[in-house]
Amino acid sequence: MSQVTAIIGLGNPGADYDATRHNAGFWLVEALARSAHSELRPEKKFLGLYAKVRLGEHELHLLNPSTFMNRSGAAVAALTQFFKLTPENLLVAHDELDLPPGQARYKTGGGHGGHNGLRDIISALGNQKQFHRLRIGIGHPGEARQVVNYVLGRPGKAEQEAIAHALEESLATLPLALSGDWAKAMNRLHSVK
Repeated sequence: MSQVTAIIGLGNPGADYDATRHNAGFWLVEALARSAHSELRPEKKFLGLYAKVRLGEHELHLLNPSTFMNRSGAAVAALTQFFKLTPENLLVAHDELDLPPGQARYKTGGGHGGHNGLRDIISALGNQKQFHRLRIGIGHPGEARQVVNYVLGRPGKAEQEAIAHALEESLATLPLALSGDWAKAMNRLHSVK
């Protein structure tokens, strides 16, 4: 299996969206940059905020697209073309309605599950779906028609703490995933309550 060399967070740019559930992917990449004593900086050629960091033995490209969520594919395509990456080199972190706050899951391949960021990335990669995902649980409002307002809303305090815990656990399992030991990474992350 190809090694992950780029981690992309999904979210919407701008202060209005910073603290919204839909930006959970951004939060992960920002936390990773901080833990590597680095800072994401605007990079026009990748249409987003970019940093190159070292995590253990691994060099990683970090990217938070500054296109809106439903145009994330343009930034991902720019990064993959520039560094000649394959979909298998990518780990995309995104918010996940089907998991409760406090849980996160790794997944490789699959459809977009109605997530506009994933839908656009799959399309931009020429319908290749074999990239890795880190699904960060934000819970579900209960009704489909409430989803848009829910994902663009801010989590309450307890919910925010649960998401922060899931992000910490995700960061702790990343070295295993980056070493290609997905089974161990999944096992550890998926058993977190």
